[in-house]
Amino acid sequence: MRRDPAPSRIAYRLQRIWLTPLYRRLIRTGVPVLLIAAVAGIWFADADRRAQMAGLVQDIRARIESRPELQLVRLTVSGASPETEEAIRSGLGVQFPVSSLALDLTALRARAEGLDAVRRADVRVRPEGTLEVAVTERLPIVVWRNADDLMLLDEAGHRVAGLENRIDRPDLPLIAGSGVQEVVPEALRLLGAAEPLRTRIRGLVRIGERRWNLVLDRGQEIMLPEQDAVAALERVIALDQAEDLLDRDVTVVDMRIGRRPTLRLSEEAVAALQGASLTARNTRQTKGALH
Repeated sequence: MRRDPAPSRIAYRLQRIWLTPLYRRLIRTGVPVLLIAAVAGIWFADADRRAQMAGLVQDIRARIESRPELQLVRLTVSGASPETEEAIRSGLGVQFPVSSLALDLTALRARAEGLDAVRRADVRVRPEGTLEVAVTERLPIVVWRNADDLMLLDEAGHRVAGLENRIDRPDLPLIAGSGVQEVVPEALRLLGAAEPLRTRIRGLVRIGERRWNLVLDRGQEIMLPEQDAVAALERVIALDQAEDLLDRDVTVVDMRIGRRPTLRLSEEAVAALQGASLTARNTRQTKGALH
């Protein structure tokens, strides 16, 4: 009898399975991986072996970290004032010498940027064992007087530092009231519009967290509206330049009602005005009696 060259049914099915990509990858890759994982699981099932492996890893890591080329021995801070540099050095809390592999540079950067006076910080490892912190400081632009103390703010209203006394920073304008930090840009626009009155300005006061009063010397105030405060202030300055409004006996210029300014006179001016009115009335009565 001749031998049938056709494969058996089982051989045919095995060949078809082997031609399937999924089964071929499973046999070539999956089975060896499972065998290796099983052997590793059996080996690590023993607590003594796990402790031995952990100790070996720690020893290798310690040897790498202790290499001289990875040691940092100094900290340099650039772009910061002496006060900010001292705060950064104490805030980072890095004890030298230390391995560069043992430091979390992202955490150090976040710690440096957590200081009020720091806008941005870049932490880098430099050659010759130097850890460098490059700082961009916040620049104080106004002095804020709140209910409790004085504070320096930058142009975005972020706290820069505390202030013991107003006379320590006479070069910065003063703003007062609650809710000021969110509207510092608006205050700066008002102060810019009030530049012709710069020598007379005492400060800006936030009223009810809604609007501003511009306080001048001689006890004068300009009450500004909630909307279009800059335009209202510019109209007051134009009136002053045209008619010397603020050189008169005016204590308050109220601009809260549209374009119509309302003036409040000083007590002396009111008394003088009443006296002049009384004198004029008496004069008219005397002339009437004579006629």
